[in-house]
Amino acid sequence: MSYIKAGTDANGNDVKLHYIDQGEGNPIVLIHGWPASYEMWEYQLAELPKHGHRVVAYTRRGFGNSSKTWEGNDYDTLADDLKAVLDTLDLQNVTLVGFSMGGGEVARYMSRHGGARVSRVAFVSAVTPFLLKTDNNPDGADKEVFDKMVEGINKDRFDFLQTFGKQFFGVGVISHPVSQATLDWMQSICQLASPRATEQDVYAFAATDFRQDLGAIQVPTLVIHGSSDDTVPAKVSGERMTQYVPHAQYVEYSGAPHGLFITEKDRLNQDLLAFAGGGSAQQTADRY
Repeated sequence: MSYIKAGTDANGNDVKLHYIDQGEGNPIVLIHGWPASYEMWEYQLAELPKHGHRVVAYTRRGFGNSSKTWEGNDYDTLADDLKAVLDTLDLQNVTLVGFSMGGGEVARYMSRHGGARVSRVAFVSAVTPFLLKTDNNPDGADKEVFDKMVEGINKDRFDFLQTFGKQFFGVGVISHPVSQATLDWMQSICQLASPRATEQDVYAFAATDFRQDLGAIQVPTLVIHGSSDDTVPAKVSGERMTQYVPHAQYVEYSGAPHGLFITEKDRLNQDLLAFAGGGSAQQTADRY
């Protein structure tokens, strides 16, 4: 396994981020969602390097095979971890892709570190701009939604993950967009996360306001969201992104659930390749 050092924890232990690096060309860096690991990018890792790109995916602290730290479950720290990845591998002209919680890392990195090394960004089913309902964010979700998630995690994390996985991929009584084998595979990935990170990162992605961070983005920006996303509904996330990144292009996948990196893998791969290959976000959007 390959690891990148991202500083030390409170006890002086090295924080190690598990990563994969394959292919050659202009780099695409993939940031996974909660509570998964870089392995969720199975079909992107298999396809994107075939088209002249160096593809790097890493697992954030607390998840997968990365260090299970007690602290550091905040977006400033996670953005610094992303910086460690880009600096250690000396990546330039990066297309940065954040899925769900990973969209928050993209936004915070672009403001906190001035977008260094990054030439374009993509938000896929992302938690940006701000999920929590507050007085100045009336379109957000009530705090009770996230409290219930944490309650479920602490009561029976494995049962919670099983139920969450079905919603994640839009599985219902009639709808079965993914196989049981895929659900089992995804659960096995999510179970590797530490209970601490699984719990604390709920509050991180729910309560972090990224609206000012988004204002720092000056590079081409693509926003992709599924119209049937019940995990992070488009109306509170993707549809609002152009308010804060006016030059962003929004592409909505009709009928797609949250986990569209699996259910719409071919379309997503094509869109990411078109965008990372030098096509503008508008050209990607104009394909539909």
